[in-house]
Amino acid sequence: MLHFQAAPGQFGPEVRQPGLYVWRVEKMKAVQLDRSEVGAFYNGDSYLVLENRGDQGTDLHMWIGEKSSRDEQVACAMLATQLDNFLGGDPVQHRQVQGFETPEFMELFPRGVSYKEGGVESGFRRPQGSGTVHRLYQIKGKRNIRAKEVELSWKSFNKGDCFILDLGDTIVSWIGSQANIFEKQKVREIASLIRDTDRHGKARIVDTNEGDEPEEMVKVLGQMPALAESTPEEDSKADASNSASLYKVSDATGSMTTTKVSEKSPFAKELLVRDDCFILDNGANGKIFVWKGNGANAEEKRVALQMADNFIEKMNYPRMKTQVEILPQGKETIIFKQFFNNWN
Repeated sequence: MLHFQAAPGQFGPEVRQPGLYVWRVEKMKAVQLDRSEVGAFYNGDSYLVLENRGDQGTDLHMWIGEKSSRDEQVACAMLATQLDNFLGGDPVQHRQVQGFETPEFMELFPRGVSYKEGGVESGFRRPQGSGTVHRLYQIKGKRNIRAKEVELSWKSFNKGDCFILDLGDTIVSWIGSQANIFEKQKVREIASLIRDTDRHGKARIVDTNEGDEPEEMVKVLGQMPALAESTPEEDSKADASNSASLYKVSDATGSMTTTKVSEKSPFAKELLVRDDCFILDNGANGKIFVWKGNGANAEEKRVALQMADNFIEKMNYPRMKTQVEILPQGKETIIFKQFFNNWN
């Protein structure tokens, strides 16, 4: 990977201002898109998408087209590292693969996302702004109960699960009429986790049951339609995909090594040592997290995406279907925190 060199000076001070910035990777350079082109992706290209929310945090997405070349993908990773360094290592990084994007990514494009065949050249243009993002989480399982971000729509709901609608100041905890007792307990835990860690205890939690939706929920989602039923088999499948292991990554010996520190979640938060990087393996659910401790050495932080790729290859996970999230210490997401005991 490292024989590529991205052109220097790609990013100007404007990216430190709130907004949505999108670049296409062209010949080792990041070329900013015109506002009219944002949301249209060529399947032969790779893109960088930066959502800067100011004090609310920054997310950096690498979007990989299904027909993009390996060289282009490597260039995209290099440019992402350059942009991450330019922003002081603060962004949470995500690798999005065409057809397997997260709801968080899709919501950045209110006009929708479209795929185009081939690749295309473009000039330097101005960015588009971004608005407030609401989130919807589905809580599912019996033993390994997990929250998963899903599309912000009634289509994501069913009678057998619990859901959290995060509206910022208000967090709606919704319980389906056929949800099991474990999901009911977990939905309250996750709602409290969002309030206490993301909102510093200042958000209001509204507990509600199917058929008794509060005004805030209806305002965002509309009136509730007829919902799908649920089956016990779905909970069993969710349990299998919600399993996770934790590995420590170190280059103390001169080469990167991974050592399993826990093979079953929930993990003790104390396992995350600030002088190291860690991989949380939720590959059964198509997701790998890399946690960068503040005290980890510069090389470990720089090759975080390469660590994830090597791990995916080692575990024989499908590379083009496995999402990667790179988290600096202190920027952990709710989806990551839920794998740990008593995170606060």
